[in-house]
Amino acid sequence: MLYDSESFSVTHLAAVEPDAALTGLDLAATDTPAERPVLLRHGFEIVDKRSGKELYLDGSWAELFQQRIAAWQLNTPTEEEVEDTLAQYAELAQTPLTLH
Repeated sequence: MLYDSESFSVTHLAAVEPDAALTGLDLAATDTPAERPVLLRHGFEIVDKRSGKELYLDGSWAELFQQRIAAWQLNTPTEEEVEDTLAQYAELAQTPLTLH
């Protein structure tokens, strides 16, 4: 979890190499390697708590968001600046949390 407020939460999901996904995994719970959970590239989940919708950024969208986070680490933004940025991304959210 990178950020959590009354309006938004942001979670970073890190990529997992297929072999690393097996470490600590209960192999009895999965039947075949194809059924084992593996995240091949990192992404960010942005939840708009006000609308009850979420957005998952991966690929080039995730890279752009990662750049924004890096800029925030250099020049700490105000909470209002963070919320305004997240609100812009949240406009793209289509998935209701009930389907999440």
